[in-house]
Amino acid sequence: MLPPLPTLARHALDRGHTPAETYAILARRTGEPLPAARAVCLALAIPHAETTTRLNECYDALLANPRPGTEADTGELLEALGVFDVPKALTATELAVVEHFLAAIDAMGGIRAGHQHGLARWFTTGNLTAAYLSLTAARPLPSTGDPARYWTTLVTAGELLTAEPAPDPRIRTALAQCRSRAARASSASY
Repeated sequence: MLPPLPTLARHALDRGHTPAETYAILARRTGEPLPAARAVCLALAIPHAETTTRLNECYDALLANPRPGTEADTGELLEALGVFDVPKALTATELAVVEHFLAAIDAMGGIRAGHQHGLARWFTTGNLTAAYLSLTAARPLPSTGDPARYWTTLVTAGELLTAEPAPDPRIRTALAQCRSRAARASSASY
């Protein structure tokens, strides 16, 4: 008798397989993509309710009608969609940073779907440095955005991030650029 799928998934992950590879191994072995994906999520300690939500969102497109030989591709797609992203419990400061990011996104005046997806994944996994650098590299839309609010909000978020222990040095550089852009945007709006 085989061990339960989450145990097999944990074993594969412990041996260095990525979540996508682990999914492919289990899906090939069982021929059942949904239980294989669920097992990987549970082995990664993603809460059951979150696992169910994530798998429901992609079930029809990726898991409902499996074709033999596509398990590796499906695993990579599940990973790219963030199905296997392990959520990080954010501190109060990190939650405040995310709130500032959301305000900046609103002030942006529109955001590409792929950028929004990437940001959502970084919020989930707690990679706020990547999210900050991505937002500071973007620009508010000229016709619908609010540049002064966008840059000012990112200044506040950057100040919170640099106040954390051992901030990534790239944040200080991006923060300086945001301050400069906020000053220009404020003077342009008068």
